[in-house]
Parts: sequence; structure tokens; C-alpha cells
Amino acid sequence: MSIKGTEEGIMENETEERGDESSMKSFLWHGGSVYDAWFSCASNQVAQVLLTLPYSFSQMGMASGVVLQILYGFMGSWTAYLISVLYVEYRSRKEKQNVNFNNHVIQWFEVLDGLLGPYWKAIGLTFNCTFLLFGSVIQLIACASNIYYINDKLDKRTWTYIFGACCATTVFIPSFHNYRIWSFLGLGMTTYTAWYLTIASLVHGQVEGVTHSGPTKLVLYFTGATNILYTFGGHAVTVEIMHAMWRPRKFKYIYLLATLYVFTLTVPSAISVYWAFGDQLLTHANAFSLLPNSPWRDAAVILMLIHQFITFGFACTPLYFVWEKVIGMHETNSILLRAVTRLPVVIPIWFLAIIFPFFGPINSAVGALLVTFTVYIIPSLAHILTYRSAYSRQNAAEKPPAVIGGWRGAYVVNVVVVVWVLVVGFGLGGWASMTNFIKQVDTFGLFAKCYQCPPPRPHH
Repeated sequence: MSIKGTEEGIMENETEERGDESSMKSFLWHGGSVYDAWFSCASNQVAQVLLTLPYSFSQMGMASGVVLQILYGFMGSWTAYLISVLYVEYRSRKEKQNVNFNNHVIQWFEVLDGLLGPYWKAIGLTFNCTFLLFGSVIQLIACASNIYYINDKLDKRTWTYIFGACCATTVFIPSFHNYRIWSFLGLGMTTYTAWYLTIASLVHGQVEGVTHSGPTKLVLYFTGATNILYTFGGHAVTVEIMHAMWRPRKFKYIYLLATLYVFTLTVPSAISVYWAFGDQLLTHANAFSLLPNSPWRDAAVILMLIHQFITFGFACTPLYFVWEKVIGMHETNSILLRAVTRLPVVIPIWFLAIIFPFFGPINSAVGALLVTFTVYIIPSLAHILTYRSAYSRQNAAEKPPAVIGGWRGAYVVNVVVVVWVLVVGFGLGGWASMTNFIKQVDTFGLFAKCYQCPPPRPHH
């Protein structure tokens, strides 16, 4: 059955059984249920960030770390809810005009364009694409950073070349429906890694003379805070995941449920690694680098590698869609033709990963300069502006929940999110993470061959 057939199933007629496919293939490949969206959200939210959260905790101390995780987790769920509301609004307005989305994947910038006009489209597109671009870069850097702990015969830069070539194969995966088995596995992998980090640290016990001096410097404090903001800002792909659901309206609670599950992974692992190693984490952005060698650790590294490959696909797929729309290939049916036209997207990502191999600091920089706008500020402002007239509020496809106090409550929450994120995330966070980032460039240099590697062992 052609891909076209897959994408036609997006409309809300779930009753239609597609009898011509083997049940196994549809189980693994075509996902569009609520559970799929939950798996996609949860597995997409935590990947390599798990490994850098203890580093953030060492910068900001235990209490702040936990509080900010919870704060940003709920803030992230709120803006994901806003994005889903705006999506449903856009779609219902368009469907009243009899627009058909059979072979077309709706993206966030199109929602902004439809509701607020071309300027918003341009802003949304710029931030989103830059964010996804660097998101993909971070996945590549993380691959090289992790595998080095299994095999240090090659330096991290060489590993980046190798993984860049592997990740280029994601051009063959047509759309988010086809990620079903992957997001399921991905979640299993991060769950294993999180519990491995927790248990291994507890078994290892505290290092001799462990100190927990954080927070000491403002620069470090806000760098850590921004990395946490980045953790819960995984929903630049929210709209595409939602479009891949058979019933997009159910999406609004899913993100919250995914976040609650993610807390069970991020909080215990960050606390226990920080408890065991304390201030050593300040110079070890990757938690794997401190834990002793063991088959368990190797398993965790390998699982994280596979998961990063999947996340790379998640971050890149919307970029492929944008690129296809730009050159007019988005409605093509041939997988091969699409794959070839997608290649120019992969090459700059590969190049950037080789220039800036600073795993950890780059997360914070992306968090402060891109995630703040893409994920927190733009959706909140868009929601305020879309529903500014009484008419639009009466005819809203989805009204704010009574729990937060209807329209007025929603307005207050939006304003708070915008102000908080502008000041703390973009202002202070931007200053701190850029200062930190520049320090890494001064210390290690661009095109660093092996970032934060231990000195080579003498050969006997």
C-alpha cells in the first residue's frame, strides 16, 4: 500500500478498517492512537537531557533543581495545551471552508499564518526551524559524546562523522505515523537509562570528600536553569505529532500525562547522581563519564545511542516537511525522490555538530535563545491575540478549562509565562549560557577534537 494511503487515514473516520494490510505491519508502522501520541511526547521529551540534568543540578543545587523541573514541566504542558487549542481552531476554521488535508501535514507556522497572518508565520518559521536544526545538531554531538565511553580508540570528532552518515538515513521515513514502534522503544530506553543512573549512583555511594557547593555563581545558576527549560521544551514537534493522530482533539491532556511520567525519570536520576558525585559534575556535563565501567553502563550507552538516532529523526522530520514545501515536493508520492530532495537538510546539521562539539553548554544556549521563544513566548502571545475579540472567544473551537478561571485565568497565566520566560529564561539565561558557551570556545576551540575527554592513557 502506498504512503498516500497511510496519510489519508488522518481524517477522523476511525471506524474504517483497513483490511488490506497485515495486522502486524499496521501494529508496528501505522500509529495514530492516543497511546502513540503519549509515547511520542514522552520519548521525545527526554533523551540526552537525562545525562546533562545532574550537571545542571551541580550548577544550581538540589532544591532549585527539583523546583524548577516541576515549574517548567507544568509551564511546558500549559503551552503544549495552547498549541493544541490553536491547532484545533485553525483546522476547524479551514474545514468550514472545505479545505482538505489529505496529503498535507499541517505545521505550526501554517497555524500561525492562518490565525494571525504572514508576520507571525515568518517569526514562527524562523524560530522553529532554527530550534529543530540545533536540536538535531545536539543529538549528533550526544551520539559521539556517548559512544566515546564505550570505544575511545577514535576521538569524538571522528565519531561525529560516522554518526552523521548514519543519521542521514532518516530521510527515508515519510511521516510521524511511521514512528510508532520507535517511540515505544525509545521510551523503554530512556526509562532504563534513568533507572540505571539512579541505581548505579546509589550503589556506588558518595565519592570520598563529596561537596555540594551549588549554587555558587549566578552564571552557572542560570545556565543550569536554562538547561531545565530546554528539557521541558520538547514540543516544537507538537503540531506534527497531533496531525498524526486520528483524533487530534484528545491531545490536550496527553502532554501533561507525558510530563508527569517524565518527572519519574528526571527527578530521581538527577538527585541521586548529584548526591553521589557532587561538585565533580561541574566539569563533567555527561553523567556517563563519572559512573564506573560496567556491562550495565554499556547497555545504557548503546540504548541512548539508538534513542538519539530516533530523536534525530523526530527533530529533522518537520525540517524535511518545511524544505519539501519550499521546493514544492511535499505532495510527491515517491519515497526515493523525497529522500533525495531531503539530503540538503542533513548536511548543515552535520557541519555544525563538528564546529561546536560542546555537549551540555550548547543545550543551555539553545534553551535560552530559541526554546524560550519557540515553546513558551510565541504560543502564549498567539493565544492572547487569536482570542482578543469577544466574537472569537464565543466561537472558539476549544474554550479554556474552568479550573484556571476561564478566559480571564488563561490570559493571566499567559502573561505570567511570557514575562517570566522573557526575564529569567531569555534575559538572565541568555546572558549566562552565552558567557558559558564562549568560555568553552576559548578553552577547547572550535572544531574541538575531543571535548571534555580525559587525557589519553599511557600505552604499555
